Amino acid sequence: MFRSFLKLSRVYSHLPRRTMSSFPKTIEAFAIQKTGGIEVLEKLTMPFPKVEPDHLVIKVEYFGINFIDTYYRQGLYPLPSLPAVMGKETSGEIIAMPTDSNVLNDPDFQRMGYKLGGKVASDFLGTHSSYISIPWLKAYPIPHGISTKVAAAGLIQGLTTITFFEEAYRVKKGDVILIYTVAGGLGLLMTQLAKHIGATVIGTTSTKDKAELAKAHGADHVILYKDEDTVKRVLEITKGVGVDAVFDGVGKDTFDDNFEILRRKGTLVSVGNASGAVLPVAPLKLTPKNLTLLRPTNNNYVVTPDEIYYYGTKLFELISNGVFKINIFKEYAFTQEEGQQAQKDLVGGKTTGKLLIKVAHD
Repeated sequence: MFRSFLKLSRVYSHLPRRTMSSFPKTIEAFAIQKTGGIEVLEKLTMPFPKVEPDHLVIKVEYFGINFIDTYYRQGLYPLPSLPAVMGKETSGEIIAMPTDSNVLNDPDFQRMGYKLGGKVASDFLGTHSSYISIPWLKAYPIPHGISTKVAAAGLIQGLTTITFFEEAYRVKKGDVILIYTVAGGLGLLMTQLAKHIGATVIGTTSTKDKAELAKAHGADHVILYKDEDTVKRVLEITKGVGVDAVFDGVGKDTFDDNFEILRRKGTLVSVGNASGAVLPVAPLKLTPKNLTLLRPTNNNYVVTPDEIYYYGTKLFELISNGVFKINIFKEYAFTQEEGQQAQKDLVGGKTTGKLLIKVAHD
């Protein structure tokens, strides 16, 4: 088992300008050897990852659990190779800085304010392990006053909310938008930012309790999709006009309804695939209302040093000033059973807000 993981992409050589004695010899990680059901997710002991000259080494404190983790586990999104460490969202403490002098002297690097002992959150595939080595551009310094727990709970969904509202569809004061699964982690953040901007929010969810939670976070209208006709209710609320934009994280089951829900010149932002991937669609389907269709990813909005600095700074400002209230549904232990259960709970529609794994170190 141990030897088979020498094929992993984050494998294992002598650390540049350091000795292995500076770090533990092994790490613990959530990994898969093949794609499939929840049973393929394992917790394994592996060698310490390779550290490149432009990398930060981080002692991880929390993992954020996201739908994208299940997409990679199932094989919906391709992994570079198998076996593979899972996960994208982490937070923790910097225990080693880059060794490349060009990086250390780079004004973009210096602007970020990294330091030994500093806390960071990261968005980088293959990082659900007790220690990680990642390119510095994939780490967001956590300002004083925000915990690593909150940072791990808010990073990816917060960045997704901000970038989608600024670049996929610029939400404006007076807009009417529809947010599916409005009581989930992403839905609650989208609701809060939309209300801060001055938009009207219509949301969908499955239960009355979730509807009350969404309303407590600012949602103006919440549709119980199991009991109500979503298309009919949206058109009733908007007096037949439709909404300016839809943010749809459900995917296959709701996709076609959006063409009735949107107003003329509206925008459909396909956010995720909770019910399965959307089937191919002909461009002519957009013609009757001159609609705009996007399937963006946050990782293509946050790429350059300027983008990373701008959006990271804005995210933590919104958390600090209370616009983003980060809701944590449950904190799970770093065990194989708990890791599997977290993904089961996420896809089972039982959760509101964010799911976290706490990484305990001896």
